[in-house]
Amino acid sequence: MQLPLQVTFRNMEPLREVEECIRSETDKLETFCKQIMGCRVAVEVPHSHHRKGRLYHIRIDLTVPGSEIVVKHAPNLSNQIRRTGRSRMTKSQELKTPHHDLQLTIRDAFRAAGRRLQDYARRHRGDVKFHESRLIGRVTRLVPDDRCGFLTTFEGREIYFHEDSVLNRGFRRLKVGSEVSFVEEQGEKGPQASTVRINRKRLIRQAAAGAAVAAG
Repeated sequence: MQLPLQVTFRNMEPLREVEECIRSETDKLETFCKQIMGCRVAVEVPHSHHRKGRLYHIRIDLTVPGSEIVVKHAPNLSNQIRRTGRSRMTKSQELKTPHHDLQLTIRDAFRAAGRRLQDYARRHRGDVKFHESRLIGRVTRLVPDDRCGFLTTFEGREIYFHEDSVLNRGFRRLKVGSEVSFVEEQGEKGPQASTVRINRKRLIRQAAAGAAVAAG
């Protein structure tokens, strides 16, 4: 079945070959989730980039039962954080970030959308299989503006996770130092955490300890 698709071009002329590429990538999304109700894709050249070369920004909005999945793909700090694991970066470095051909950029964005759909479908089914080995780690960095963060395992490995990978919409309850369990998966840019679950017992103990200190 062909998904309802809306393609918008901003600050640029519509391109038929780009629309065909987007439709082809949209059709592939059903392999990750059969419940997609709609897909909106925006291809934009920001005004600030007209004189600096065509640095295309892609936004994908997917409507699924009970949720909206938004993927933004742009040559910005968020992408560099994910690729390099560095939390700090100069503005000049950000502007020099290499950006690929438009169709390659679209495919990168749809790969990210596919990963997000896999997480959504797994949570929707409650499908955390018993044979999957759940690991323990602590949140070491949060990037709320980009809806992502990094956790560190007890072996010292840093692993990326996205807001949509945190169960029970728990991303906003996370703090640096929060203990979580998770399933490790191999993503496009390296290891990433899926089905992240907050260790509630540890949170209760932390809250009790904080209350005791305040009372003392």
